[in-house]
Amino acid sequence: MPRIVSAVFFAVSRRVFLPLRQLLARTLGAALLLLPAAPLTLLPHPGVAQGLPTLGDTEREGLSPLMERKLGEEIMRDIRSDRDYVDDGPVSEYLNNFGQHLVSLHPEVRGEAGFDFQFFMVRDPMLNAFALPGGFIGVNSGLVLAAQSESELAGVMSHEIGHVAQRHIARMLGQQKQNSMIQLAAIVLGALAGISKAGGDAAMATMMGGTGLAVQRQLNFSRDAEREADRIGFQIMSDGGFDPSGMVTFFGRLQAASRNYSDAVPPYLMTHPLTTERIADIQARIRDQRYKQRVDNPEFQLVRARTQVLQNDSVQGLRDSAAKFIDQARQNTKLMTAAAKYGLAYTYYRQNKFEQAETALKEAQEAAIPMKTGILFGSLDIDIRIARKQSQQALQLATTLRQQFPISRTIARQYADALMAANRLDEAVAYLRDQAQLYRADAQVQQLLAKAYAAQGKQALQHMALAESYALNGSLLAAIDQLGIARKAPDATFYDQSQIDAREREWKARWKDEQKDGKDRS
Repeated sequence: MPRIVSAVFFAVSRRVFLPLRQLLARTLGAALLLLPAAPLTLLPHPGVAQGLPTLGDTEREGLSPLMERKLGEEIMRDIRSDRDYVDDGPVSEYLNNFGQHLVSLHPEVRGEAGFDFQFFMVRDPMLNAFALPGGFIGVNSGLVLAAQSESELAGVMSHEIGHVAQRHIARMLGQQKQNSMIQLAAIVLGALAGISKAGGDAAMATMMGGTGLAVQRQLNFSRDAEREADRIGFQIMSDGGFDPSGMVTFFGRLQAASRNYSDAVPPYLMTHPLTTERIADIQARIRDQRYKQRVDNPEFQLVRARTQVLQNDSVQGLRDSAAKFIDQARQNTKLMTAAAKYGLAYTYYRQNKFEQAETALKEAQEAAIPMKTGILFGSLDIDIRIARKQSQQALQLATTLRQQFPISRTIARQYADALMAANRLDEAVAYLRDQAQLYRADAQVQQLLAKAYAAQGKQALQHMALAESYALNGSLLAAIDQLGIARKAPDATFYDQSQIDAREREWKARWKDEQKDGKDRS
């Protein structure tokens, strides 16, 4: 059964966030507050790509790019606080580098909104990807593992970029302004019901509680949006030298996977209606293109191996991963052997088997010669050396990698870790304070700064930095609690107290505003 798209998400898995219903309800409330009372008529709006369906004029729909970004940032604060948000440096860096490359391929992708795209991973075996308001795009770990090539991954990510670039969320809200609040609530509750184990029947029953015309209007809009995103995604892939057939092969894998879902179709298909017309349209475009054979970046297979470990890091999960990588390492291709050895090294590292991790990593590096593997080998090598108390070697390696990859956020954080491991605490604090000024939204930098202050015995500054990290992750009450601890620290100076007071006033006001918004939305 074709699934509707929710008011804010173009796709969402059954386990993306905790608690899912509460977050979607909160998001829906935020979206509704952004809508003007009077309904507006959709006007013709030229598509980015030639021949795209007209879905509406975003400038007249009451959701400005600034509002859309603010809504997306609010959702991301909730996502980052969820245990299934994958906060892994090498994986996040690969996804963002890959995603930004796709964005750069299409000159009109940024469009009128000029969104700063951000890509992230969620720990979930379901095959799913989803676009959030304001340029945030998430992929499930299961989708990365299911993709057999970068072209397949590019097909899905380019499609989601198309949704964001065309501001489909704003347009959908504009479409919903022609429906009553009751009808809109019925649509979103129907989406929630379908996401639950009750499946499609419950979704349809709930949606039927609203006006049929409103539901049909939503379904039609969804299909048009999917076709539009397909075409933009296809153009991005063609411009980037990817194999466009990757879109079709991955969609085929999704359809095959649907046989394993007894109670529902795969999450991606639930919210991305995959019609015969869509497949035929993509295939027709492929026939008009020259075949392009593309050699994947070796980092792709290394990231897949690392993702395998991250997806299930329980004791048994790590055992299963180790057994799987040992078997895969017997393969003939150098790249797959290197990826399996790398995955095994990372598994051993997570199991605290550091000597075995070092051995497996060396074997992976030897198998990968002369491939370019980015930061993945070096990053894991730093972690292993720090764990083995080889602080000087770790710092030397981190210094070299920092020069080789000067804009890598992962290596920057590991350089600070290596400084602390070498007991060069003053240098670590100075470096991290500079990083905190350069990257004000980086919660990990604040966590590392708290760690460095703790090693120096500076209690007030330690808890102030912890407070900043909690606030950046959306945990305002925890941040305020940390300020209270910092205030009582015996080494808190008058200047520290002034900073604490100012931050406390700011965060308490923000928390009250969020509570008020929550009541207004309920």
